[in-house]
Amino acid sequence: MTAPSHTLSSEELLQHILTSLEDDKAEDVVQVDLRGKSEMADYMVIASGRSSRQVSSMSEHVVDRLKREHGRLCKIEGKDAGDWVLIDSGDVIVHVFRPEVREFYQIEKMWQSPADQASAQRN
Repeated sequence: MTAPSHTLSSEELLQHILTSLEDDKAEDVVQVDLRGKSEMADYMVIASGRSSRQVSSMSEHVVDRLKREHGRLCKIEGKDAGDWVLIDSGDVIVHVFRPEVREFYQIEKMWQSPADQASAQRN
């Protein structure tokens, strides 16, 4: 494990997570800015994988890369089932879903403003 040269800002952490998900071919990646809306984190990332295996693998890669490259320890839940994996990296919360599970829970909608929801319904 490489010791981090500096503490990652929440924006830098977000970029590393997005890069890892992109490298692993995550689909429908959405980032939600939680600053001023929630005390739990600065950002939330929501992504989909095509199968339980891909969801688990992508999630494991995010956690492993953050630990290896930045010394950042994350909590991970749901990896064994692979339907919905939650990664808590501190400043960024990551949800990785199978598409049908993501559609069922629709957690993006909880964080949209009413104007965003109306716009999404029109499209």
